[in-house]
Amino acid sequence: MHSRLTLCSCLLLALISFKSHAEAIEVVTEDSLYAYAREGQLVGPGTRIAEETLKRAELTDFRMGLYPWARAYEKALHEPNVLIFPLDRTPAREELFKWVGEIHQSTTKLYKMRGGEAITINSLEEAKQYDIGVVRNDAKQVYLQQQGFTRLVVSVDNHDNFQKLLNHQIQLLPMPENTARLMSKDAAVDFTSLEEVYSLDERPHRVHLAFSLSTSNEVVAKAQRAFEQLKASGEVARIMREEP
Repeated sequence: MHSRLTLCSCLLLALISFKSHAEAIEVVTEDSLYAYAREGQLVGPGTRIAEETLKRAELTDFRMGLYPWARAYEKALHEPNVLIFPLDRTPAREELFKWVGEIHQSTTKLYKMRGGEAITINSLEEAKQYDIGVVRNDAKQVYLQQQGFTRLVVSVDNHDNFQKLLNHQIQLLPMPENTARLMSKDAAVDFTSLEEVYSLDERPHRVHLAFSLSTSNEVVAKAQRAFEQLKASGEVARIMREEP
């Protein structure tokens, strides 16, 4: 009898351990305005918002990882219990993820190097004649491809993309102003060395936290409620206003 109870206890502990491990959340992101490495730590407004959301939701078993965007995106597409940001909410992605909440809106601008070749753009159509840098699987790459752009130069991350602009390997780079400022700072380049030539006002970025589709509805609902409380308190906007 004792051995049967011991066996049952062991099985119960194993199931609890498996359940706990299975429900651990992996938070994935890229090096960007929202998350970046500083002195060996992952920091940034997006990381703080994700952490606060999960803690308020009592989903405290989580870890964060910085990946090239394509890798982070693939994990969120195919693995359970993955929370991803900054994910642009687009019609093509609507049914691919379980959306937690919007952390920010921004407008993408096309930048060139100041003092280089003269580039004047009055419409998105006119931009198609130039080499434009994009990050693999990023919403900007998808959007420009959908608009018929064929001269896209694909990079693995934002820093590689920005370096190509500095090295004149591309002519234009699409990014929000705050990202351009952060990339300039990281590259030790004066932001004024960039020149805005066009603004994609017709397509603002709606930046979200979102879970992978195979994450349980219970986990998603907890995070959604916690995020709504955080946003209603003004904390999300306050965090996003802070300087990187």
